[in-house]
Amino acid sequence: MDENNRNFILAIVLSMTVLFAWQFFFVPTKPPEEQQAAQTEQTQTAGEATTPTPSGAGQAPRPGAGTAPQPEGSPTGMSRKEALAASPRIAIDTPSVRGSISLKGARIDDLTLKDYRVTVDPDSPQVILLSPAGGPHAYYAERGYVGDSGNKMPLPTGDTLWTAEGDGKLTPDTPITLTYDNGEGLTFTRTISVDDKYMFTIDDKVANTGTEKATIYPYGLVSRHELPDVQGFYILHEGLIGVVDDGLEEISYSSALEDPAATFKSKNGWLGITDKYWATTVIPAQGIPFDATFKGSDKGGRKHFQTDYLMQAMDVPPGATVSLSGQVFAGAKEVNVVDGYAATYDIPKFDLLIDWGWFYFLTRPLFYALDYFYKLVGNFGVSILIVTVLIKLVLFPLANKSYVSMSRMKKLAPEMQKIKERYGDDRMRQQQAMMDLYKKEKVNPASGCLPILVQIPVFFALYKVLFVTIEMRHAPFFGWIKDLSAPDPTTVFNLFGLIPWDPPMFLMVGAWPIIMGITMWFQMKLNPAPPDPIQQKIFGWMPIVFTYMLASFPSGLVIYWAWNNFLSILQQSVIMWRQGVDIPLLENLGLKPKADPVDDTDDAKSAREAAEEKRSAKASRRAERAAKQIEADEEAGDAEDAVNGADAAAPAPKKAAPKKRAPRKRAAKKSASKAADQEADGESPA
Repeated sequence: MDENNRNFILAIVLSMTVLFAWQFFFVPTKPPEEQQAAQTEQTQTAGEATTPTPSGAGQAPRPGAGTAPQPEGSPTGMSRKEALAASPRIAIDTPSVRGSISLKGARIDDLTLKDYRVTVDPDSPQVILLSPAGGPHAYYAERGYVGDSGNKMPLPTGDTLWTAEGDGKLTPDTPITLTYDNGEGLTFTRTISVDDKYMFTIDDKVANTGTEKATIYPYGLVSRHELPDVQGFYILHEGLIGVVDDGLEEISYSSALEDPAATFKSKNGWLGITDKYWATTVIPAQGIPFDATFKGSDKGGRKHFQTDYLMQAMDVPPGATVSLSGQVFAGAKEVNVVDGYAATYDIPKFDLLIDWGWFYFLTRPLFYALDYFYKLVGNFGVSILIVTVLIKLVLFPLANKSYVSMSRMKKLAPEMQKIKERYGDDRMRQQQAMMDLYKKEKVNPASGCLPILVQIPVFFALYKVLFVTIEMRHAPFFGWIKDLSAPDPTTVFNLFGLIPWDPPMFLMVGAWPIIMGITMWFQMKLNPAPPDPIQQKIFGWMPIVFTYMLASFPSGLVIYWAWNNFLSILQQSVIMWRQGVDIPLLENLGLKPKADPVDDTDDAKSAREAAEEKRSAKASRRAERAAKQIEADEEAGDAEDAVNGADAAAPAPKKAAPKKRAPRKRAAKKSASKAADQEADGESPA
């Protein structure tokens, strides 16, 4: 396959790949109308958390459905402020979060993240993660206990009112203690502590002062009401998530509503609900069997999502005290923080709370490299530039080999053109001659594809890092780029802000996408234009198509692509110069006339013309000898006819004579044609 055809096929394949990837990964899963409706839905719901109840055949007695607390009521239409005031609370104040814990149910249901704001504007509201039941967008974590079937003993659930010891607030230095006495011999003491980030540790003690053994089942849940604002991309998971039985389970909001509840049995793991940048999870004590459930419901337009676990029975003998610990994570999915919790609390695969995607083995190292240089230079944009240079250095041997091979291909262009002219429409001989030329010059025509193929997973890995890691959220670069994880906010259609008009989203083509398109166009102009007009049109439109498509990508990714193109232009130019290949950039840009080929000097032309004349003369002499041989054969045949002409009654010999002459004539013509081909191929006549 020659270079032009290879480039043509490569362009088609890459274009189809990008278009398919765009449709598969970046198009929202719901139509814009449905997504907008979901975002604007303001259904006010009460706490509909369903306390998990054990069930199963052939096991110990299980709590019946009658023991489970029922939903707290119908929608109240309360505001968030009114819902917070509906129950007594204990304040939470740490360097990272503020909020409160409801004494009703001992729920963590009011949490605001201090370090994050809704928009890039520093005066915008802080991000609210958790909200109480009864108000809009209720979202909370809860721990409690249920009892055996038929046992009417009161146990602490979501309706239980706990008593706080003291009136202090929960801080990293001051844990709080809550108590509940069921009046039938069981006393529950709960100590809640929090670190300076997002991990709450809950230590329970259950003391039996009665005369009979008590059997209780601990549970934990994360409950969310109303469908939240979701990104709607296949590349990102948002919804129910957990690790059970050493496997990652991800259930989207839509699947949770449409499918039956998913249940699992495990001894280790965690479960909760995740957004793009935030998450809330409950983490049971590891090593103790539990049943995990992921479910969603939609009753009368009241959407509800819940993940919960129910642990095996705990027996509390008379006069004994049992203890149980667990954690609740509620906060931002900061990579170092999440990894630290996985190691500190020995939580299996807790790092998968961050959606690293298919290229996990590339995405995580790429993030750590970006984060390392960010800590050195203080700017994630500059860090992207540095990491791009490092990627180019890692891929340098492969790219260097590719560019060297491409440069040799350009030097062979005159020879390849001669082969095409020599064999014309004989594609088989043309391809065979080109393959022989490649072997002779040690050139691999497919080597130019390798750097592009290697760049594709790096491209998607970097996109994943920019898209899912909260460290990139609202990270500024220079100038007008205030958020590397968001598209370039400028657009050429209002002259980058000079015209007071906000174009629609499909016209948002900013300055950095245009810079990327220009570098891509220059990189393509670095190579000779393909001779086929269709290929020229395709290559001419590709920079425009990519500019428009990448305009909606995170600006950090567009900066990476533009910078990578610029480095590729420099690298390819240096290699072409070292290989002695002309750089046709100015000629392709039309800034100077195209120069004659290097071998088209006067001496070269004269030598080539003399060689052509010599081959033509040899071919003529060979053809003359062949023609003389044909005439001699014909004369011999005529003499033979004259001898046999006396026998007029015997026509058979007259018919046979031409049969004898014909092979000689064909052989002579074939010999003449072969001689001409040999002379045209530059071979010496026999």
